[in-house]
Amino acid sequence: MSNALPTEFSALVAEGDQTAVRLEHRRIGADFLPAGDVTIQVEYSSANFKDALAITPGGGVVREYPMIPGIDLAGTVVDSASDRFPVGTKVLAHGYTIGTGTHGGYSEYARVPEGWVVPLEGLDSKEAMAIGTAGFTAAMSVQAIQRHGITPSDGPILVTGASGGVGSVSVDLLAGLGYEVVASTGKKDATEFLTGLGAAEVIGRMPEDPDEKIKALGKSRWAAGVDSTGGRGLAYLLSTLNYGGIVAASGLTGGTSLPTTVMPFILRGVTLKGIDSVQLGIDARRELWHRIGTDLRPRHLDALTTEHAVADVEAVLKSISDGTHTARSVIRVRGGFSA
Repeated sequence: MSNALPTEFSALVAEGDQTAVRLEHRRIGADFLPAGDVTIQVEYSSANFKDALAITPGGGVVREYPMIPGIDLAGTVVDSASDRFPVGTKVLAHGYTIGTGTHGGYSEYARVPEGWVVPLEGLDSKEAMAIGTAGFTAAMSVQAIQRHGITPSDGPILVTGASGGVGSVSVDLLAGLGYEVVASTGKKDATEFLTGLGAAEVIGRMPEDPDEKIKALGKSRWAAGVDSTGGRGLAYLLSTLNYGGIVAASGLTGGTSLPTTVMPFILRGVTLKGIDSVQLGIDARRELWHRIGTDLRPRHLDALTTEHAVADVEAVLKSISDGTHTARSVIRVRGGFSA
């Protein structure tokens, strides 16, 4: 049993190549969607750094244009070949090749394999996308710190890029679990926002002097870290971890190089844990989303989130690209094309 899709529906389609990309509002049919077991009427998506890259010439994430961006989506199943996800089931999907190699969430309907679908538990569609890929990455980072055995009594945790999507949700989650969180950000006007999420202290980017040479081993300061910047910031964090500490690293906004040495690893026994939400297996993905809907639920979703119609998403993605974006932007797809 299924609900028939309309003959035509709206989508934002990125067209172009490595030299120029444009985002167009189009009316498309079901035959434009890829093959898959589960067709979803999309209610919400979100705006992420990878979505911004998808519409950036030379962004390096889209395999081939045309492409419907939107690396995550949430809504209701309207057509299904899956016993697990019958018509009417509330679901979300993100990661794998959604929005980069397979048409994504900036469309009124999306179609994906059953093995990419997560049931919504304890969250509605808007809440799920307020968390979205960035929030899920933050939850993966927090889970890695917990599994490493770091407890609130071990000392402060540094969160870099704290005003961004991954960083802000990490601050919220860690503070809610009782950790002392120090939030590092280059945005001077973000202090009130971050302390409202639970940060005990807000500091600037580290190291503060962009020309400062990072020591092989600095003074021990942090029990753990969540890093979404890479580059010099990650090198600094590794060099100032306490003995046996861990950094959960997921980003590269500060660069792809890592100017560090083996010293923190062989003299302080620190761990650099890479966090990848794209290829994470579906069982682990579903298990963590269950936690996000229960014991690992962000406490300040309203404060973390602004809502935008999908018709306005290009401006939101530009703010992510130019570094002025803060926290999370949930994208209203159902009813959002006429905004």
